[in-house]
Amino acid sequence: EILTVTIRVDEISNIIRECIEQYNREVKIVNTDIVLQVRDGIARIHGLNEVMVGELVEFEEGTIGVTLKLESNNVGVVLMGDDLMIQEGSSVKATGKFAQIPVSGAYLGRVINDLAKPIDGWGEISTSKSRLIESPASGIISRGSVYEHIQTGLIAIDSIYFQ
Repeated sequence: EILTVTIRVDEISNIIRECIEQYNREVKIVNTDIVLQVRDGIARIHGLNEVMVGELVEFEEGTIGVTLKLESNNVGVVLMGDDLMIQEGSSVKATGKFAQIPVSGAYLGRVINDLAKPIDGWGEISTSKSRLIESPASGIISRGSVYEHIQTGLIAIDSIYFQ
């Protein structure tokens, strides 16, 4: 018994056309490398060739760091958290984001950690604005004038200004 198969070219071309239209061309490049050394809150990372100074990196256990020293074969990262969990050989990836801090009047009188998270037990701080940590200072003309001296508490310094 011979089977006959009919091929419908228009049906196959429609299926191929649908597959092409649904194809996701999004490419996500992840810049990852390994930790060479961790000591005193500083991590040395091999590679990360595309990272920039001030960029945030994330270690595999979730700790965040800020890149500060770029050398030809390694990157120095200041850790913004506990370095006890980071091991030599663990992976780290660049986030593509720069170190920013949220700004708002809601921060006045609050106690925060180095990642601007509240640690005073008064709940979260809501803010919608942020500013780069490494941003230029405002010009002298736009700054307000100083009308009273700040007492430092050091006699040698204060006696210069308060004679």
